Amino acid sequence: MIRITKIFTFETAHVLYNYDGKCKNMHGHSYKLFVTVKGTPINDINHCKNGMVIDFGDIKSIVKEEIVDAWDHAVLVNAASPHVDLGKDLETRGHKVIFCPYQPTCENMLLDIAQKIQRRLPETVSLAYLKLHETENSYGEWFAEDNE
Repeated sequence: MIRITKIFTFETAHVLYNYDGKCKNMHGHSYKLFVTVKGTPINDINHCKNGMVIDFGDIKSIVKEEIVDAWDHAVLVNAASPHVDLGKDLETRGHKVIFCPYQPTCENMLLDIAQKIQRRLPETVSLAYLKLHETENSYGEWFAEDNE
């Protein structure tokens, strides 16, 4: 079993409803996402991906389509909160808004990211680990073994 990791960056803002700290105000982060998958390298000399668990380009396509392209330079808003009005107002002013079915914390974003990536991976590859940095020294982690 081999694990491989690809790292992504994106800029996203969020607003946390009913939060009791200074981050209750809309603000953004330069997120850094580590995506680790695992599997057995292909052992077929005639296969174009021989020796690989999965092509790094395939991981890049999945994460880019599911996360980076969708969330980069967007504002994440809790769709179950009164911030929906704020989000709708931002949309009418031309801003990119994503209405999440959860409070858009690092923790909940990780759960969403895991779900989006898992459904796109081939059967022979599984998601092993995610790490999402909000700042240089603040991050959340998702481990497959904790979520089985």
